[in-house]
Amino acid sequence: MNFEPLIERKRARFAELEAALGSPDLFSDAARAREVGREHARLRELLELWEEFSTNEKNLIESRDLSNAEDAELAELAASELPDLESKNETLGRDLQIALLPPEPGEDRDAIVEIRAGTGGEEAALFAADLYRMYCRYAEANALRVETLDSNPSGLGGFREVTFRLNGDSVFRKMRYESGVHRVQRVPSTESQGRIHTSTATVAVLPEAEEVDFELRPQDLRIEVCRAGGPGGQGVNTTDSAVQVLHIPTGKIVRCQDGRSQQQNKERALQVLRSRLLEEKQREEAEKYSAHRKSLIGSGGREEKIRTYNFPQNRVTDHRIGMTLHSLDRFLEGDVQEMLDALFNSDIQQRLADAEAV
Repeated sequence: MNFEPLIERKRARFAELEAALGSPDLFSDAARAREVGREHARLRELLELWEEFSTNEKNLIESRDLSNAEDAELAELAASELPDLESKNETLGRDLQIALLPPEPGEDRDAIVEIRAGTGGEEAALFAADLYRMYCRYAEANALRVETLDSNPSGLGGFREVTFRLNGDSVFRKMRYESGVHRVQRVPSTESQGRIHTSTATVAVLPEAEEVDFELRPQDLRIEVCRAGGPGGQGVNTTDSAVQVLHIPTGKIVRCQDGRSQQQNKERALQVLRSRLLEEKQREEAEKYSAHRKSLIGSGGREEKIRTYNFPQNRVTDHRIGMTLHSLDRFLEGDVQEMLDALFNSDIQQRLADAEAV
């Protein structure tokens, strides 16, 4: 595949962005400056990858020519370099194809993750807590920062629902495939007969929205304050610090109580609301323009049972790509990178196939 015409267009765009970043006027608009900075960083990585690919391809061509040289020793040396150069060329070529794909909406942003207990009563709430702990362990191992925005604990130490932010490098791109219904099969601690129960929890991963992404008009909001619930401590139950926001046009309600002040909870609630509205808008646009796309990953909708956690067999299975790992114990300790990588690669393969079909 000849990448050069596209690379030339990317170079021209990179020069435009360089000029924009050199203008002090850009930084009068913080949102615009962030977008320009993100695009500039993506293109810089792409052009660096292209230079590496080009250099390797030149070396490969030279080694192929030299492998047919009359000087036997020189030909043997060149021929011995060919396997590594060919393998590197294939890898860099695929990486280049991936880098040339249009970025998915919000993929370089932080993520807001919402976990809710599904069917299964108290056992579902305990499973929701297990998932929350799993993602916290994953974040800790990958230098991501976790900020709990809201939680609704259950009586036995689980969560009816919990919402948190993951902050770091391109978090949404790493976590987006976790959206959907997660199913657990195990013997609950409350089960006296030793029977295996099946429970579920839903996970929604949203790209963190910025104020410019979705304008929240004051007349469309009903904001109420109330006394926070929960286990108490630090005065959480003694002040009217919890905030509930109703978005009147859509009927969406967001409640935050884990912040230390009413203002902090209000800001967090509005942030979650923007992200939910942005995710819904992006989903509608994707369905409108990409209804024909049949992705291996699926839509990530909450109605889909994307993964099963089977405790008796120490097994975790992702149904979208048919991948099974017999290391559920480590998986729940945050060792989920292998699964995330497999989901990412499956999605990339489908996107590359779609791009080649156009």
